[in-house]
Amino acid sequence: MKKVLKYIVLVIIISFVGCSKDSTSEEDDTPIEKILVTIVSNSGTASEPANHSGFTIRASKAFEENIIVSYTVNGSATNGTDYIEISGNATILANTTSIIIPITIIDDSESEEIENVSITLTNTDNSNVILGTLNSASLNITNEADEFLLSPSEAKFYLVNSNATTETIALFYNLNKIARTSFIVGQQDAFNSFFNDATGISDMKKTTGNDPGLLGSDFMFIADDGNDETGGNFYYKHELKIKADVVEAYNKGMVNTFAWHMREPFEGDHFYTASMTDFQKNNAFISILPGGENHNYYKAKLDKVAKVTKSLVGNDGKLIPIIFRPFHEFDGNWFWWGKDYCTPQQFIDLWRFTVNYLKDTKDVNNMLFAFSPDRHYTSEAQYLERYPGDTYVDILGMDNYGDFNNQGMVGLAQANAKLKILTDLAKQKVKIAALTESCFFVTPGTNTPIPNFYTQDLYNSLTDNDVKLSYMMFWSNIAASYCVPAPSNSNANDFIAFSNKTDVLLQNSLPNVYELPE
Repeated sequence: MKKVLKYIVLVIIISFVGCSKDSTSEEDDTPIEKILVTIVSNSGTASEPANHSGFTIRASKAFEENIIVSYTVNGSATNGTDYIEISGNATILANTTSIIIPITIIDDSESEEIENVSITLTNTDNSNVILGTLNSASLNITNEADEFLLSPSEAKFYLVNSNATTETIALFYNLNKIARTSFIVGQQDAFNSFFNDATGISDMKKTTGNDPGLLGSDFMFIADDGNDETGGNFYYKHELKIKADVVEAYNKGMVNTFAWHMREPFEGDHFYTASMTDFQKNNAFISILPGGENHNYYKAKLDKVAKVTKSLVGNDGKLIPIIFRPFHEFDGNWFWWGKDYCTPQQFIDLWRFTVNYLKDTKDVNNMLFAFSPDRHYTSEAQYLERYPGDTYVDILGMDNYGDFNNQGMVGLAQANAKLKILTDLAKQKVKIAALTESCFFVTPGTNTPIPNFYTQDLYNSLTDNDVKLSYMMFWSNIAASYCVPAPSNSNANDFIAFSNKTDVLLQNSLPNVYELPE
């Protein structure tokens, strides 16, 4: 009789085993600084003779020591007979966040019914590492991965800052949740910069009837050497205006994000290297590292950033959460913090110092940290070349103008592929994914709008191939050029149609991003 190979059909079954603590007291009883460990089953088809699957045990943050996680194995499939034996213990190595338990199918000649494997986490070897709600997972040795769904009560474990305010934790959780079905559309300086200097409401509201869902601001003028914090000072006036805009945005339920076009530390005049001397270009970044000649100067700038961030209070009396995006587009060479002017390790060292100084020394607890290179990567390895580690980043972003600059289908496909890399990493690391800056600048008299740019080119790049973003941000409109059309521009209807798509969120359609669900 012909040998019949056993094919085991694999269906994902997740069982949720509740924590032993009373749900009403979990917030108080669980120290926020502890590390959470969870388990999910992986994607793929597990069947004889060649296809395999497995489970991923994930820690919410990296730990400085190995974490040994114990688990039990159950199910109708036999450990060591139907699949290569798994031991009952898995080790998450120091300074990493996950370990895979492979389920490697053993081929035999018997025909069998569908079988399953179930793993339940039982304990860890460290009292600072606790089991999360997702502590059990099963797979029937075909098909889809478990989708890791961040829970409101456990979101706090995945933030950089374990002392983050409740509203900051809620923002992180809700941005993560939004990405499953939609994305927020924002604009830099929406309340300050207008096409044709048409002051008043934001250009996006002029065109669509609604403000953007996210407001971009900058610490440049706030932290400028010339800001003496007196009433008639040019830079201080900008500081007051920016702070007022942030409060307005928060009171409207919008998200706030800050970039920082920090001027070089020697003369304090420029941030673009094209305007700097060779000495400034080659020494600016190195000089603000710990031990560098301008390190104290840099700390004074961070003191100002901290002071302003901690002064942002909404009408509800609560600190306003912000997304802080320092050293953006660092994989280019147009800024003095670019790749030509520091090594990957120097960049990582300064990033880590910056985060630690703000959250630990200055007690800034209403800030999420965003990592955003430009578009100069085509692989995960390239994206992560200067990545400071999961412990120091909340948001994985990318700035991308070039691929949208009338490059046709090739450029759009490249943009989508890079966003796919970014969003897959964010899902893997439990981070927020975002297109942190983008635009096709239209300058009437110089160039013309791209037909269907918003509804087709941009939208498809942001959503094709299961790209999952929490938000995207257009750059500022200015007097002569625009990223978001005014009502009189020929592509206004295209933008209106884009904004009316069911998965596009402007201010009017935002959920309450500053409240955690029960």
